[in-house]
Amino acid sequence: MSTSDIAFTPTVKAVQARKGSRRSYARMEQSGGWATDIDENLADFIAGQRSFFLATANASGQPYIQHRGGPRGFLKVLDPRTLAFADVAGNRQYISVGNIEENPKVHLFLIDYATRQRIKVWGTAKVVEDDPALLARLSVPGGGKPERAMLIHVEAWDANCPQHIPMMFDAEDVQEALAVRDRRIAELEARLAKLSP
Repeated sequence: MSTSDIAFTPTVKAVQARKGSRRSYARMEQSGGWATDIDENLADFIAGQRSFFLATANASGQPYIQHRGGPRGFLKVLDPRTLAFADVAGNRQYISVGNIEENPKVHLFLIDYATRQRIKVWGTAKVVEDDPALLARLSVPGGGKPERAMLIHVEAWDANCPQHIPMMFDAEDVQEALAVRDRRIAELEARLAKLSP
């Protein structure tokens, strides 16, 4: 059994065989499949993200995807197999929370548009209520009012190729780059003014 079996079901493998990609994925599986432990590179990538998408499904299989956002570092690596974040007050629909109660299987999709990199994480989630110490550990300045903790046990993860990812930049990063440029222009103009007769 390979870690990629979490996504490559027999039906998926049959489609891969029909479409001609099964052989290359079988080679990948023979060399160990997808990673299960969060390595240093993945931890660094996660620490730099401001958002991710969380996919859940209810007991009958109805899928749901929710965007989660916050300051850099709001999604935390607790250990090589555990991710966590403070679930903050939102629209109070509780679809993800309810789905996880019925079906703990989750999928996280993280994408960095500036570097054109994306990471897929398969796992099982647990909602933790009434644990002030854990919430304090997961809270980040500017991250909103935490209501509960979400723990994700990582079962497998994979990095996708950058093909078709548009290059985009966060407005905050663009503003910072423009401020640096503007300071440099002002500095150069001041130096020129001193040189003028």
